Amino acid sequence: MTALRAIDGLAGNGLAALAAVAVAAALELAVGEPSNRFHPVAWLGRVVAPLDRQWDRPLLVGAVAAVSLPLAFGSFVGILVATASSVSTIAGVSTAGLALFLTTSLRELLAAAGRVVDASDADLPAARDGLLALAGRDASALSAGQVRSAAVESAAENLADGLVASLGAFVLGGLLAGGVGLPALPVAAGAAAWVKTVNTMDSMLGYRSKRVGTPAARLDDAAMWLPARASALLLAVAFASPSSLARAREWLDAVPSPNSGWPMGTTAAALGVRLEKPGTYVLNPASDLPSGAAARRGITRVGVAGLLAYLLAGAGVLAWS
Repeated sequence: MTALRAIDGLAGNGLAALAAVAVAAALELAVGEPSNRFHPVAWLGRVVAPLDRQWDRPLLVGAVAAVSLPLAFGSFVGILVATASSVSTIAGVSTAGLALFLTTSLRELLAAAGRVVDASDADLPAARDGLLALAGRDASALSAGQVRSAAVESAAENLADGLVASLGAFVLGGLLAGGVGLPALPVAAGAAAWVKTVNTMDSMLGYRSKRVGTPAARLDDAAMWLPARASALLLAVAFASPSSLARAREWLDAVPSPNSGWPMGTTAAALGVRLEKPGTYVLNPASDLPSGAAARRGITRVGVAGLLAYLLAGAGVLAWS
């Protein structure tokens, strides 16, 4: 009973949740991103990888995996946080903050994009090689401007995938849990892990050539609907360009994804540059490809939007019951 009371007390404590968000933000600032050897998302990737083969019934296999793997990973994280919470409030907050940190990424994203942009003029082959860590496209024939475009696009898109989605799931998970009498902090951490698992499965399997990944891709489309649009709003605020949201609408039909066009299009409009994936889409076609200075400004503003996301998440958890 003492353990349950400790969990219940933590669940209703918005300040404890705020502390967990602060722990995640502090770790992001201080550490950036652990190496793959120690990163649970990399371990998750090893679990997902065996699905990437031919199956007799790929949609069935993919549907079972898309339901079971995120649920299993989210439940595991939630149980860890609940167990830590039963020991002490500090242990619960620390575990939840660590879990949230491991499901988000901002500092390394900005650093990787910045390295590509810095190399785009001085060493184009190195910039093309560096782009492989950011964007899944053939960079061998890209010009310097196209490489910079890809770096800015990736930074904007991954703001939603790598940060806002997990922070949003954390806040909404805790709100919903509190409303039905469940311990909010474990459920919130589990929700962040769930959405990160869905996104990881989509990034590994969500290609038209891989039917087994279709269910995960459709689930990711649904899960990312709100984070993509929230990220576009954050970017419009970070750029101090409210009109960029409306302008982005003009180019969304060209982007195959129902979500990624929002943050990328908003960034293209706010920067006043053309962002393009050759043969696939062009955003803000009347403008030029980004210069080095424009690309660096874009990456910096993505960072500002990321900081705003942390602040909003901190404010959101204070509304937990």
